[in-house]
Amino acid sequence: MLHDIRLLILLAAGSLTTMVGGVVAPILPEMVEELRLDPSLAGNLVSIHCLTIALFSPLLGIVADRVGRLRVLIPSLMLYALFGVAGAFMSSFWHLLATRALMGAASGGIAAASLGLLGNMYEGQARSQALGYATGTLTITGIAFPLLGGWVGATHWQFAFYLYGLGLPLAVLAALILREKQPKLSAKESAIAPSHKLSQVLGHPHALQLLLTLCLASIAMTTVVIYAPLYLSETIGAGAALNGIVLASRAVGAAAVSAFAAKGLAQRLGLHRATALGFGLMALTLATIPLLHQIRWILLTAMFFGMGFGIVLPNLYSALANLAPAKLRSSVLSTGTGAGFLGQFLCPILFGPLLDYNQLPVVFYAAASVAIVAGLLLLVRRQWSIG
Repeated sequence: MLHDIRLLILLAAGSLTTMVGGVVAPILPEMVEELRLDPSLAGNLVSIHCLTIALFSPLLGIVADRVGRLRVLIPSLMLYALFGVAGAFMSSFWHLLATRALMGAASGGIAAASLGLLGNMYEGQARSQALGYATGTLTITGIAFPLLGGWVGATHWQFAFYLYGLGLPLAVLAALILREKQPKLSAKESAIAPSHKLSQVLGHPHALQLLLTLCLASIAMTTVVIYAPLYLSETIGAGAALNGIVLASRAVGAAAVSAFAAKGLAQRLGLHRATALGFGLMALTLATIPLLHQIRWILLTAMFFGMGFGIVLPNLYSALANLAPAKLRSSVLSTGTGAGFLGQFLCPILFGPLLDYNQLPVVFYAAASVAIVAGLLLLVRRQWSIG
């Protein structure tokens, strides 16, 4: 499967969603200093795209199903590059924020169209494997892009924004190589209006359950990304390099399991039991973080957390894809993407107030509770069908 150039193009395009915040985060201090930005507002430049991806990904998924996924993917890649590079020439906070928000909207189109194309290129277990590769790629690039942004931006912060120009060559490759497979619809599916069918799928209790668990999974994952470095710095004096190694350990665990083991676990245990197991592993490791003070145990815990997340994410997307008719797969999967990014946006809003009371360990216990609730939701699932 990894020899399929179409898959590689879609994996590369989808990974651009992690670049939006990853490239800017390392250079934010230099931007604040040179542009004299308000530090209390500057953090929004790193997170605003999560909100616009959450808003636009479902909408552009519907458009992709109506007009074609490639007709959404290629313009979205071009707009991503345009708005991304434009940030290098903005000198005020509000202009920067606008370009960052527009990048998020374009990323929503990339996520919606690329997931829809992936979902229709493969069927059954092959689709689960492809989604596993997508999850692994996102996890690895989530670590690689901040390192790349920091390295390129070390000379001057503006140079990091030029990395967003990668959207242009990917748009050209997508136009030249990708072809969209038109799904064969049954007479019953053809007779149902698309908007009615989409509301029927997304309004079903099983679909709502999966969207909720995707949001909860993102809240738990973002807790580690945001608050683990703060906790390690406070307890063992970890610097940026050590925090980067810990986050990389999480990424390695997630990438390896999502690409090579998630499908096998789902086959043996069933999709929902395997996903609940992943949530249980996430909860266990989250609850363990405040008890650890030796780096070898911290690294091991981070890797096991990543393994749990690597089980959860591709299986949840696979379950969503199984619910969706081929004609609506972009709409349904992009709604899942929106739910995930909404969780990332909500995480600091939900847990940030605990820091005001110096309750950083409680943050991890709260996140562990979120993971437990998500796992229990899957275990108590009834046998639902959509018709």
